Amino acid sequence: MKIEQLLKDRSGSQCELCGATEGLSVYEVQPVEQIDIESCAYICAHCRSQIEDKDKTEVNHWHCLNDSMWSEVPAVQVIAWRMLDRLKAEGWPQDLLDMMYMEDDRLTWAKAGADADDMGHRDCHGAPLAGGDTVTLVKDLKVKGAGFTAKQGTAVRNIGLPADDPTHIEGKVEGQRIMIVTKYVKKSH
Repeated sequence: MKIEQLLKDRSGSQCELCGATEGLSVYEVQPVEQIDIESCAYICAHCRSQIEDKDKTEVNHWHCLNDSMWSEVPAVQVIAWRMLDRLKAEGWPQDLLDMMYMEDDRLTWAKAGADADDMGHRDCHGAPLAGGDTVTLVKDLKVKGAGFTAKQGTAVRNIGLPADDPTHIEGKVEGQRIMIVTKYVKKSH
């Protein structure tokens, strides 16, 4: 029997996240070694588009995770954890994450995909940053140990990206190499 038919039977022909009945398809929850019924979820196009594109995320839609996070299906648990983790700054998702229980191997799986979703360094608007980019400061920043304030609007050219910390970039301001928190910069185009 095909995976799609097995998922249709398991889900009762409903999205395993929000319960929608339209636009359903198989969603493979990566990374996995083998694609099978446990590593797939049957989800609607609306959920899929938001999972795959953070810019399309509608926070209120994900209140459905209050129910689906309790699913016994590994793939559904992993997706629920990842979406709650993505939205945790909203408050209520953090509360749900605190209540959620997952086996260690599933939590490792969920975190592996969440790390891949983060895709590294991002500016204050979520735009990806690359080594060599030019960014602009979005607020005045006191530079510790250097005795000056980097002013809002200052361009920082040819930035460096510390491999171990996606929340910071390196750049030169007033001739000094400094570390800058990514939420205080905007990518220049």
